Amino acid sequence: MRILLTNDDGIYAPGLRALRRELMKIGEVIVVAPATEQSATGHSVTLLTPLLVTEVFDDADQSFLGWAVEGRPADCMKLALLELLTEPPDLIVSGLNAGSNAGINVLYSGTVAAAIEAAFYRHTAIACSLEYTKNARLDWPKAADYARQVVEQILAHSPAKGSLFNVNIPPLERGGVKGIRVMPQNVSVYEEKFDRRTNPRGRTYFWTSPEFVCHEPHPDTDVTALAEGFITVTPLQFDLTNRPMLAEMGNWQWGLGE
Repeated sequence: MRILLTNDDGIYAPGLRALRRELMKIGEVIVVAPATEQSATGHSVTLLTPLLVTEVFDDADQSFLGWAVEGRPADCMKLALLELLTEPPDLIVSGLNAGSNAGINVLYSGTVAAAIEAAFYRHTAIACSLEYTKNARLDWPKAADYARQVVEQILAHSPAKGSLFNVNIPPLERGGVKGIRVMPQNVSVYEEKFDRRTNPRGRTYFWTSPEFVCHEPHPDTDVTALAEGFITVTPLQFDLTNRPMLAEMGNWQWGLGE
């Protein structure tokens, strides 16, 4: 099995390295990932600057690891699938991200965006993220082991080409994982805060708070199951069409004046 691995934390991120070691147990792994951190870049792509690409080698044995791209996660997928890989991958995995990508976070996540881009090209794609508590020491090897097990179980069901899955692992420092749940995406509003400041020249500026809290999540969603200690798996789609509204609008009377 040929596996393409990417992320949004950058090619040198410990989460990607840990997940690579686990995925190598089930196939050949090639990495195409951003050269630097691209968290919360969503599905943006680079248009006005060149995409510089550098070969990267494993620190341990100097074997070829993959390519670092001076661009966004979606850029990495486009280059990997259209230019860099000599053979198409059987699976694309994005992660292992530092921080959960549950609820409406999927709209901002570069990790999920890379998986979506892969699904555009009719590849099975899985985004994997690890939630953590502040100042916690992250157990990347254990989290990567969990992620690999979930990936294997998804593959065991032979998902159709273009299938897209979002996997979130609860904070391991809170105790053992209770199991795996297939859950819908939470769409409740998150609380967001900004730290307002004034610079020495009197200009107002803001720092975005790193805290992104959903105080009233919908029950039985990825956010609630994750808070209860379960690994969550959510099948996603990138067709944003509101089908019921589309049908209703087809009955409206439309026209243009002279």
